[in-house]
Amino acid sequence: MDTASPNENIYIGAAAILEKKKKYIMPCLGHFYREPRQIVRGEMQYLYDSAGRKYLDCFAGVSVINCGHCNPAINAAVTEQLNTLQHVCNIYLTENFVNLAEQLARITPGRLQKSFFCSTGTEANEGAALLAQIATGSSEFIALRGGLHGRTKLTMSLTGISMWRTDPNPVGGIHFVKNPYCYRCPHKHTPEECGIDCTYELEETIKSATSGRPAAFIAESIQGNAGIIVPPKNYFKRVKEILDHYGVLFIADEVQTGFARTGRMFAIEHFGVTPDIMTVAKALGNGAPISAFIATPEVADTYTKPGASTLGGNPVSTTAGLQVIRYIEEHNLIGNAEQRGKQLRAGLREIQKRHPIIGDVRGLGLMVGAEFVHADKSPAAAELDLVLEDLKDRGFIVGKNGIGRNVMAFQPPLIITEENVNDVLNAVELVLTEKGF
Repeated sequence: MDTASPNENIYIGAAAILEKKKKYIMPCLGHFYREPRQIVRGEMQYLYDSAGRKYLDCFAGVSVINCGHCNPAINAAVTEQLNTLQHVCNIYLTENFVNLAEQLARITPGRLQKSFFCSTGTEANEGAALLAQIATGSSEFIALRGGLHGRTKLTMSLTGISMWRTDPNPVGGIHFVKNPYCYRCPHKHTPEECGIDCTYELEETIKSATSGRPAAFIAESIQGNAGIIVPPKNYFKRVKEILDHYGVLFIADEVQTGFARTGRMFAIEHFGVTPDIMTVAKALGNGAPISAFIATPEVADTYTKPGASTLGGNPVSTTAGLQVIRYIEEHNLIGNAEQRGKQLRAGLREIQKRHPIIGDVRGLGLMVGAEFVHADKSPAAAELDLVLEDLKDRGFIVGKNGIGRNVMAFQPPLIITEENVNDVLNAVELVLTEKGF
């Protein structure tokens, strides 16, 4: 494992952090690893701990650091802005937030044009849901099982993963339909022969379980926390046909999938449809807190009653957003995500041939999941935890997700190299071989 100069004497260390965390932080916040490390520094695709150990970051803070940790080009502009004008509420006129809104209108698909800025993905999804209610006059929603949309009351109620639905009294009027989880298709179809049967439930739900015209259908373009669930190619086309027929808006949640992550600027572009409302966050700020919901003019223009966000669209975060878009385009991170993602998936599928604990490899671009299963296809979550622990000790930070917490998740900075991908693939092979998986 590569190490930098140790600075253990100036850090309190993982054990002391865990002790303070137990005393001062609410117990709902967990952490990865039996033996976690104190992370103290980041440099593009690498992280360093308090003992000076170096790690290849293959998770990017869950799809946040697309342009790399402490990216010098982005941070230089952010620092200059921080030292010039740090904050005024967005009810005052500054330039960055309208320029960023203009850039979002340029790079988002279709006729998405008008933005509202806030600070988190949860806020963006909450705002998108509110906008849909205003535009339609309806308060009903349809969401996918396996979706994760936030931590507020409404967005938690729209979430289709029980471990994240901690509110004992969720909002009513929300209907869930089957997600397009091809590896566990109840109809035993393969993606190649898929009849998109999972969309039938959507239409039946609209007709039988709602008032007939819900406000919106909300879905992640690729479900992240559900285990990197990639819909069949024609799934969203059929969904959009159904929604348009019944006058239901489509909210695309691109909080994890946005900004070149999947080999397109936004994942919904893989599926050939345009949402009525899109939410973005995470990678837009490359670590700076910023999010937005953006809509077509006819939907956006229904939102006329006063609304503001104290920190939304602040000068510092919008500077980061502008620099992120520039960096992605100037350094062709879309192309790198596509090529390195193909390399990563191909390598994992080769490993899968020798290690049947990997039941499925899926993803688009550099959003890749490898599902760990037992011989009967049941989730192998404990085995995955052992693998991730060993990978960490070898200098690789890899994530996990999935309903059964059994999916190895690769969502690295989009600047990773061919050599980086080979290194993590070799490490995965070695760990699986040593553990007899």
